[in-house]
Amino acid sequence: QVQLVESGGGLVQPGGSLRLSCVASRNSARFDIMGWYRQLPGEQRELVASITRDSTMNYADSAKGRFIVSRDDDKNTVELEMNNLSPEDTAVYYCHGAIFTWTASNPPRIVPGRTRDFWGQGTQVTVSS
Repeated sequence: QVQLVESGGGLVQPGGSLRLSCVASRNSARFDIMGWYRQLPGEQRELVASITRDSTMNYADSAKGRFIVSRDDDKNTVELEMNNLSPEDTAVYYCHGAIFTWTASNPPRIVPGRTRDFWGQGTQVTVSS
């Protein structure tokens, strides 16, 4: 079972920056996609940013222009650089990795319902003066 361990959360003032890091216990190249979600109390977990194995990135509108997601499969890591933080960014941030099941067709397609999801334990980010 692959484990994901986050680090880098904490307290930062508005306008400040933080870098979150997530290390996979095994070869992160296995993950078709990795990324970061966040969750506020009483709300659903929402995607912040993701990056595929071929480095295609996707960002939530709230993250565009401020956050940068990156992965290094040689180091088994995915990171999230967060800039110009605001109190609205306060949340627990979760590292995520997904392994898809692909069809044998050409081109291959993702088999619905057969995705394996992996989550970190979460790291608190608080933006406050």
